[in-house]
Amino acid sequence: MARPIAKPTGVECRFDDHELIVTKTDLKGRITYANDVFIRLSKFSRREVIGAPHNLIRHPDMPHCIFKLLWETIQSKNEIFAYVVNMARDGDHYWVFAHVTPTFDSHRNVIGFHSNRRKPDRAQVEKIERLYAELRAEEQHAGGGKEGIAAGHTMLMNRLSQQGVAYDEFIFSV
Repeated sequence: MARPIAKPTGVECRFDDHELIVTKTDLKGRITYANDVFIRLSKFSRREVIGAPHNLIRHPDMPHCIFKLLWETIQSKNEIFAYVVNMARDGDHYWVFAHVTPTFDSHRNVIGFHSNRRKPDRAQVEKIERLYAELRAEEQHAGGGKEGIAAGHTMLMNRLSQQGVAYDEFIFSV
């Protein structure tokens, strides 16, 4: 399914602190399960999302290097936490604190991925927005594409190194 052409509206969709957004994907990132909270916030129907690529909800303000880090981590059989801004079908957006894990079969082969997302605190979002703006600027400055992703990733890793923290330590300190 092709993503509807929507432009960001600047309108944030809110959800409650107790709500969890849950999706499951196959190895290629195609959605195999989406809970009712995901359907409501994404403003897509269940029929539209099942089988669609998870990047259906990617917001243009998300640095591509964060998704590079996410995919590298989960494909290496590890979990990752990340702040993500998603875009609904109509261009509205919503911030999440995502926990993404590989799903294993009985032989510890990765057979898909599972993501639970919670509502982040506004102060956390404000800190991450500044960082993400810098990463996007670096990606664009490097010309976008693979070069841009690599430049953003290098910038992120250098910043973490300067702070003397690993990514996981950083993400939980925001």
